[in-house]
Amino acid sequence: MSTGRLHSWDLSTGVDGPGTRFVAFLSGCPLRCLYCQNPDTWHMRDGTATTAAELLDRIGGFAKFLRAAGGGLTVSGGEPLLQPAFTRALFAGARGLGLHTALDTSGALGARADDELLDLTSLVLLDIKAWNPARYRRLTSGYLTPTLDFARRLARRGTPVWLRYVLVPRHNDDPADVEGLAGFAAGLGNVERVDVLPFHRLGAPKYERLGIPFPLHDTPPPTPEQAEQVRAAFRAAGLKTT
Repeated sequence: MSTGRLHSWDLSTGVDGPGTRFVAFLSGCPLRCLYCQNPDTWHMRDGTATTAAELLDRIGGFAKFLRAAGGGLTVSGGEPLLQPAFTRALFAGARGLGLHTALDTSGALGARADDELLDLTSLVLLDIKAWNPARYRRLTSGYLTPTLDFARRLARRGTPVWLRYVLVPRHNDDPADVEGLAGFAAGLGNVERVDVLPFHRLGAPKYERLGIPFPLHDTPPPTPEQAEQVRAAFRAAGLKTT
């Protein structure tokens, strides 16, 4: 049975997939997003070694409730595709329990998701962090192209996607960039909704505890009006927003 590194788990409703979700947060992430709220998930070594069987046994204790609530399992991070075999084993077990499965990913490691894993995936929560490649690089330390390639692959497969966009003033709020991403997402044909998530600084205490400077400590959250303008751009492209 596959073994992975688990950071933590929680139960949530509405934001990590339909219904009530068992959310497994895996350790390890290749990106260093300036707004990251979970720097404690960056390193694999900080997670707890866990077998898929152990975690599935815990999930099984909630399975009847999750099915009744129209929910299931979401594997998040960190970046779950840093541990694709573990993620695949969890999804296979969850499907055996009759649960919906959601993959919460930046798409940066989308090439690591083989067809078997995606066959077991009911929904992808795809976090496209910026549309302009240079801004994406500054915001994440990664590259945009792998994420867009993964998005196109999901579209070819017909895999449902909920697009996530963390709105960070002065970093990814340029109207032309938002409109560019909206047009791309609308053209995919498999994006069921777009979640515009206003940046916040609630994770700053974690940086302090870890002795890491929080890069956006002086960046204000977007105003409700700014967030609504971005949602309106996605809606103008024909997409549902939250």
